[in-house]
Amino acid sequence: MHDLDNLFTNNQKWAEDIKAEDPTFFERLSNQQTPEYLWIGCSDSRVPANEIVGLLPGELFVHRNIANCVVHTDLNCLSVIYFAIQVLKVKHIIVTGHYGCGGVRAALTEQRFGLADHWIRNIRDVRYNNRDQIENIFDEKVRIDRLCELNVMQQVANVAHIPSVQKVWEEGGDLTIHGWIYDIGDGLLKNLIKPVSSLDSVPIQYRVSGEPSF
Repeated sequence: MHDLDNLFTNNQKWAEDIKAEDPTFFERLSNQQTPEYLWIGCSDSRVPANEIVGLLPGELFVHRNIANCVVHTDLNCLSVIYFAIQVLKVKHIIVTGHYGCGGVRAALTEQRFGLADHWIRNIRDVRYNNRDQIENIFDEKVRIDRLCELNVMQQVANVAHIPSVQKVWEEGGDLTIHGWIYDIGDGLLKNLIKPVSSLDSVPIQYRVSGEPSF
C-alpha cells in the first residue's frame, strides 16, 4: 500500500511557503469564507479552478463534475448553488468548460460508457438540440470544441432556470451568471456569452415565482 508521502511533503512545503509570505493567512482563512464567485467547472485534472484565475483559497467556491453540467435533478450541484447564493451571497456564478473535454467527446460517439452514460446523456441532448450546426462541422476537433462551447451556453441557461437563482433576482439581489471556456493549449479563458443578470433573460416558460404551494 502506498502512503503517498510525496503529497504530504508537497502539502507541508505549500503551507510553509504561504505562511512565510503571510504569517496570519491560515488564521484568517479558518475564521470564515467570503467568496464572491461560484465556479462550476469540469472535473478534468488539467483545469485547476483557483490557479486559472489567480485566486487564493477562500476566494472561489467550487463545484466540479464531468463536463461542467448543471442538471435539474442533481441535488449535489443544486445544493452547492443554493448554499453559494443564499448563505455565502456570491455575486457571480461562472460556468467554465474547456476545449477538448472528454465528456463532450464521448457525447459525439455512439459508444457505451456504463454508468457515465446517464450523465453524458445531458450533453447528448445539447448535441441533438444543436444537430443542424454540429452535423455540418466535418473537422473532428472543431466539432468537439464547438459542442464544448454550446454545452457551456446550455448550462448557463440551466443555472438561470433554477428557482433559487430566480428568487435572488426577484428580491433585487446582485447575481450574474457567466459562461466561459478554457483552452488547455494556451491557458487562456474566453468569454462565450453575454452575462445573465436578471429574469428578463429567462424565457417565460422557465420562470417560476412565489412560495411553494405544497
